[in-house]
Amino acid sequence: MNRAPTALIVLALLFALVAGGLLWYLGERAAAGRSAEFGIADIGGPFALTDQNGVRRTDRDFRGRYVLLYFGYSYCPDVCPTTLSVMADALPKLGARASHIVPIFVTIDPERDTPAVLKKYLAAFGPSFVGLTGSLADVTKVAHEYRVYFAKHPLEGGNYALDHSSVIYVLGPDGKLVKFYDDAATPDRLAKDLGALI
Repeated sequence: MNRAPTALIVLALLFALVAGGLLWYLGERAAAGRSAEFGIADIGGPFALTDQNGVRRTDRDFRGRYVLLYFGYSYCPDVCPTTLSVMADALPKLGARASHIVPIFVTIDPERDTPAVLKKYLAAFGPSFVGLTGSLADVTKVAHEYRVYFAKHPLEGGNYALDHSSVIYVLGPDGKLVKFYDDAATPDRLAKDLGALI
């Protein structure tokens, strides 16, 4: 029995399998690349809330500038003040270019975070911060537009806390999402990225 034709058939089959696998892999990578490169995240939308001075503000008030948008609440013991400090510490690193950026804090606890409470709370982070509140329905609508998770849970003594996602959204001058950061964001990284955008 001649083994040469059998060996050639086996090699041809192996080559076909490898080539097919490679083509499939490259096709998947190309498809993934197209999605990541050209896809637009369905995050964000219009809003109308009240700022810390009692003035009604809409998303259109901030057009023409970049926005650092964060959702949290003033009674938050750790994540919110830490994240707002990251935002506050990043801005001076940009020098005069910081005037092109508006840091906005949207409360997810409008029951306690009145305009007066937000004004006092945000004073610790700098004069450029805008705090927004409103009815629970209005705040919930905006939070859902940005895919923000939050849930109230009771504490002893009749008080409550809020579990929530922690994301800094960067919106462009057109109000569209440019990028976002999680809890690992640092002032240096944020300042560097913002500097590249402005």
